Amino acid sequence: MSAREPVTGVQWRVERVTVGGDDLAAPASGSPHLRIGADGSAAGNLGCNRFSAPVGVRGDRITFGALRTTKMACDPARMSFERALARALDGQTLTGAPEHGKLILTSGHGDRVHLTRDAPE
Repeated sequence: MSAREPVTGVQWRVERVTVGGDDLAAPASGSPHLRIGADGSAAGNLGCNRFSAPVGVRGDRITFGALRTTKMACDPARMSFERALARALDGQTLTGAPEHGKLILTSGHGDRVHLTRDAPE
């Protein structure tokens, strides 16, 4: 695989997120993931709640609009991870290019979302 792998149309599993200097591994029970559609939409799971958002992809820049989420409550660890992931994505422009089935999205202020391509179903 090359750095020219697609970002859109891929189910990405969230492995970890680094926000405000805190590095959090994804909770095993939450299955956080996201999919960026070629139609300008993103959707997935933040760890407890589902989300959707408008998204734009231009080169290595991915811009998420405001996240719309469901409002379920989960255990404190899942909710803590969810808040960090939402903060990293909500209204943010991140940079990153997929390589070897991995994608690290990085914000201008250093927050990072580590993603791995899910196996096709």
